[in-house]
Amino acid sequence: MKQFTKFLSAITVLATIFSASTGYAKEKMNVLLLIADDLNTWALDNPGRYSSKIIAPNLDKLGQSGIVFQNAYCASPYCVPSRTSMWSGVSPHKSGVYHNQTKIAASEPLKSAVSLFKTFKNAGYYTAGYGKISHGWMDDGFDEKVSHKRDPRPACVPVQSVARGEQDWGIITLPESEMNDTQSANRAIAALGNKHDKPFFIVCGTFNPHMAWFVPQKYYDMFPLDEVIVPELNPKDFADIPPLADEIVTGKRKFTQSVLQAGLHKSAVQAYLATTAYVDAQHGRVLDALEKSGHKGNTIVIFISDHGFHLGEKDNWQKGTLWEEATNSMFMIRVPGMTKAGVKSKSCVSLQDIYPTLVDLCGIEKPAYVDGKSLTPILQNPESKWESSAFSYLNNQYASIRTERFRYTRYKQGQTELYDHSKDPNEWTNQVNNPEYASVVKELEARLPTIDKMAPQLVRGARSSKATKKKRRK
Repeated sequence: MKQFTKFLSAITVLATIFSASTGYAKEKMNVLLLIADDLNTWALDNPGRYSSKIIAPNLDKLGQSGIVFQNAYCASPYCVPSRTSMWSGVSPHKSGVYHNQTKIAASEPLKSAVSLFKTFKNAGYYTAGYGKISHGWMDDGFDEKVSHKRDPRPACVPVQSVARGEQDWGIITLPESEMNDTQSANRAIAALGNKHDKPFFIVCGTFNPHMAWFVPQKYYDMFPLDEVIVPELNPKDFADIPPLADEIVTGKRKFTQSVLQAGLHKSAVQAYLATTAYVDAQHGRVLDALEKSGHKGNTIVIFISDHGFHLGEKDNWQKGTLWEEATNSMFMIRVPGMTKAGVKSKSCVSLQDIYPTLVDLCGIEKPAYVDGKSLTPILQNPESKWESSAFSYLNNQYASIRTERFRYTRYKQGQTELYDHSKDPNEWTNQVNNPEYASVVKELEARLPTIDKMAPQLVRGARSSKATKKKRRK
């Protein structure tokens, strides 16, 4: 009898270890996912990217409590394709969604896709989303959802002499408590404070720091203009890039040049930093609410941005390129009982990996079609062997691969770029025709999907899915 009891005890221990390692824990993990729009990676304290003061204490605190992926990349550097790929699990090169202005309803793979949130909902989770989460594609994956709205701009707009539409900045006249991102955070805080009889997946997305940059004066005061440092610009940056790469920013140069010529570069960077500080404050309030809720010990926390953002680099004042500024994205995660505190990983990962990672961690079956890889091995052991690369796509079948050392980009018509980040973190010198890198070019080209295997870009037009159109008719 004693031997049998020992046998049962051993089985129980093994079952506990197995469930913890595979994510199939008896008590399901909750998920809190925070996302910001157009937030670049300046806040990662990387001198190679930006060396001036960033005030984001809440993101710093979250990063120190888990793992920060310094080399995380979006699947596409625009809101619609980035978010559609993350939430659907379908890579842009399969869906044909490479740009904001895309006819999403025509994408065959997306017609049968199940969102990350619906997969959790179907697994018995309560799902709630507040603020800007999806953009263009989404199914009925939320039990409760309150979408974002843009804050009204001051009556005196345009504020800046160089302003073009949403490309403007200044002090908001709306009280901070009435700003839409503040209210989205309030809703997420309330949801965390509720009693839950099943595991939850709560998402809070801020529209900021998407332009226009209008936030309260106190956030501007954090960054005195005389202390603001602007990113270094290279006037000869375009001397060695292919025509199709140059074409991407051709229509965007005018605004960038107008900012520089008007002497407003510091002012604009100040506005971006101020808006980033406001975003940090809102997500910080949500993280504080998690601390007080009693759910912290059983809640996975992720913070991401949907892509990066240029502030004058490469003649661009937007996202929408395959260079580092637009593709490098914020990504930090804390998994109770798994991630160590204060880890900074240089492994290249993709936002496309979020879907497979979360279902893996929570013991939910992954839909067979979902692209990306589970990051669980890195979360368990940051030193584990990993195929360190990430892919980004743009326009009509343009593709880029980022490894820890290189970025290789293929446009069309044989036009390519190669940058060696060990020597050139700003991507100023295209090495693609340097014979010393011939073997690297060959290897990275072989890892990209061939053009004939990539979905053609869907005809640009209304980006709404049928479900969205139906809602608008109501």
